[in-house]
Amino acid sequence: MPSLKAQRQVMNLSLIVAIVLLGMKVVASVMTGSSAIYSDAAESVVHVFAVAFATWALRLAQKPADDTHHFGHDKIAFISAGFEGAMISAAAILILYEAARQAIFGIELQNLTLGLWITALAASINLILALALVKVGKQTKSPLIRANGMHVLTDVWSSIAVVIAILLIQFTGWLWWDPIFATLAAFNILRVGLKLIRESLGGLLDEADPEIEQQVRDLLDEAVEEKGLSYHNFRHRHSGHSHWIEFHLVFPNEMNVDHAHQMATELEKAVANLIEPDGRVITHLEPRSAEGRIEPWERP
Repeated sequence: MPSLKAQRQVMNLSLIVAIVLLGMKVVASVMTGSSAIYSDAAESVVHVFAVAFATWALRLAQKPADDTHHFGHDKIAFISAGFEGAMISAAAILILYEAARQAIFGIELQNLTLGLWITALAASINLILALALVKVGKQTKSPLIRANGMHVLTDVWSSIAVVIAILLIQFTGWLWWDPIFATLAAFNILRVGLKLIRESLGGLLDEADPEIEQQVRDLLDEAVEEKGLSYHNFRHRHSGHSHWIEFHLVFPNEMNVDHAHQMATELEKAVANLIEPDGRVITHLEPRSAEGRIEPWERP
C-alpha cells in the first residue's frame, strides 16, 4: 500500500498537472471561441481550486490524534470530497450557461485544429493521472484521493466530448455540435459531482460499508462459534482513513477476566488484521447472565 508520503506526492502531482492543463485549455478556448473547449477550461478552473483544497486536506487528514481531536483529523477527507463534488457541480452549471449563451447569440469558431490537438493532449495526460489517482485511492481506501481521481476522469470525459465535437464540426460543417457536446459534457460532470456529494454525506454520517461489515461478521461468526462465545451490538464506521469497529463479546459467567480479556484481544487482532493497516477495534466484555441487556447509553 502506498505510504503517506506517496499519497502526498501523487496529490502534489495532481495539482501541478491541473495548473499546467488549465493554461493549455484557456489558450485553446480563447483561440477557438468554442463553448465546448470553454466548458473544458471552466471545469479545469474549478479542478485547480478543488485539488488545492484536497492537497491541504490530505495533510490535515494525516495528522495524528491530539488533545482536541481524540479520533484524529481524517474526516476532513469526506469534507474535501464533498467540496470537490460541489465545485464540479458548479462547473457543470457554468458550462450549461455558456452553451445556452452561445446558442442564443450565435456560434463563432476558429483555429479548431489547434484546439483539437491541445484538447487531445490534455485528455491523454489527464487519463494517465486519473487512473493513477483512482488506483492509489482504492489501495489506501482514501475518499479524498479517490474523489480527486474521479474529478480528473470527468475532465477526461469533457475533453473527449470536445474532441468529438470538433471532429464532427470539421467533417460536417455544422457548428451546433459545439454547444450540444458542451451540454452533454456538463450533464456528465453534474452527475459525477452529485455522486461525490452523496458519498461525502454518507461518510460524514457514518454510513456503514456493507462489504466490510460482511467480511467482519463472517470472521466473527466463525471465531465465536469455535470459542463457544457470542457477540452483539456490532457497529462500524469509516472515518476517512480508519475503520472503527466495536462489538460486545459474551463469555461464560465462570470465566475469569484475565482469560476473557486474552480471548477478546485475539479476536480484536484478527479483525484488525482483516482490514489492515487502519483497523481500530473495540470490544466490550459481558457475562452470559447479562447478554441481551442494553443500557440506555448503548442504544443506537
